[in-house]
Amino acid sequence: MKNNLEQLRKERGIRQEELAAALGVSRQTIISLEKGRYNPSIVLAFKLARYFDRQIEDIFFYEEEEE
Repeated sequence: MKNNLEQLRKERGIRQEELAAALGVSRQTIISLEKGRYNPSIVLAFKLARYFDRQIEDIFFYEEEEE
């Protein structure tokens, strides 16, 4: 799954640490999300959507892998 979390965060002018604190997760979680190495729980996806005042689909998008 891909996302535009880093772009949204930078548009808001907030650091990874600030976003992590606001969501109750570690900075490492934010880093992993931004690099696409971690897929969020549905609860975290909703928290992110609410934080950025967006729909989940505006932040995360699924791309099928080619075989």
